[in-house]
Amino acid sequence: MSLGACVLLVLIGLGGGLAVGSGFVAFITVLDIIPRLTQLTNAHGYIRSFEWALVSGVLVFTFIDFFHWGVQLPVGVTAIYGLIAGIFVGALAAGLTEVLNVFPILAKRMNMDGNLLLLLMAVVFGKVTGSILQWLLHL
Repeated sequence: MSLGACVLLVLIGLGGGLAVGSGFVAFITVLDIIPRLTQLTNAHGYIRSFEWALVSGVLVFTFIDFFHWGVQLPVGVTAIYGLIAGIFVGALAAGLTEVLNVFPILAKRMNMDGNLLLLLMAVVFGKVTGSILQWLLHL
């Protein structure tokens, strides 16, 4: 690979990382996740600790992904980790939809004003079905 191609590859990688990092920071900032978390846990004095935990987690998992580090865990531990990760993603998605008021607006546009529960159940079953298919078919 030539020097020019290497420099271009480095610039593209840095640009992509900058874009993703900026998007992540904007997402966290706009949703006020850290202040809301300290409010819910009555831990206003620990706001810097929450911020450092978030930044440290991002850095650690970036290095884990970048260097392809891995661990061989027993099936039970992997299942528990998968359950906890799924709960986290679900809670984050629920918090995001709560903040943005997505479902009431979607129900109104789909003329399902009285059937919000049906809409929520359709979304849940769709997500579960998609996850199971991805897991079974290795997509």
